[in-house]
Amino acid sequence: MDVVRENAREIVERLAAVSSEADRLGMARFGITSAKAKVLGVRMPVLRAMAKDIGRDHGLALELWATAVHEARILACLLAEPKRVEEALAEAWVADFDSWGLCDQCCLNLLDRVPFAYAKAVEWIEREPEFTRRTGFVLMAVLAVHDKKAEDARFLAWLPLIERHAEDPRNFVKKAVNWALRQIGKRNAALREAAMETARGLITRDDKTARWIGRDALKELESKT
Repeated sequence: MDVVRENAREIVERLAAVSSEADRLGMARFGITSAKAKVLGVRMPVLRAMAKDIGRDHGLALELWATAVHEARILACLLAEPKRVEEALAEAWVADFDSWGLCDQCCLNLLDRVPFAYAKAVEWIEREPEFTRRTGFVLMAVLAVHDKKAEDARFLAWLPLIERHAEDPRNFVKKAVNWALRQIGKRNAALREAAMETARGLITRDDKTARWIGRDALKELESKT
């Protein structure tokens, strides 16, 4: 007997049924709002459980993204098949990012697994839109954690890029730059020393954003020695 698959509309209805206005307001207080998508107020454990129940389904992921519902788009990132994500699709989805929640979940659960992840991280940080640049730096942070087999040279090459963008004062960019620097430094002793050297250099700058990034990263990295 064939199993009838839920369609995107039915899943959005299910999301709405388990949503909470209190959770939506709580998300808003933490900066998860969107001008491009409707935010229902569904917690991540609920979305992960739904994704596990549904299983990987690339076609459904595309349909969910098209609903322009925030939680449906996070679910799309959990259901999409990394090997079937082409660059054009990644570009289109990243262009829709306008909250750190969607950006980070997509990086953590999908974009770090696509074959062009390293190249796109470098491309995206050079673009001006806040959440596109954030995506590049979050992807750097996530790859530093997830890609256990990568050589140090990959991450050493990113430290000058972190230095170049450390004076971007936009909140969601500077926090991502800081995150990338910290995660690179936490991979091993050699990268920790290189990241600490970068952090020390940032602390000496006249720019307050660069100083904050440097101080915060150095505090954490020194605690790991």
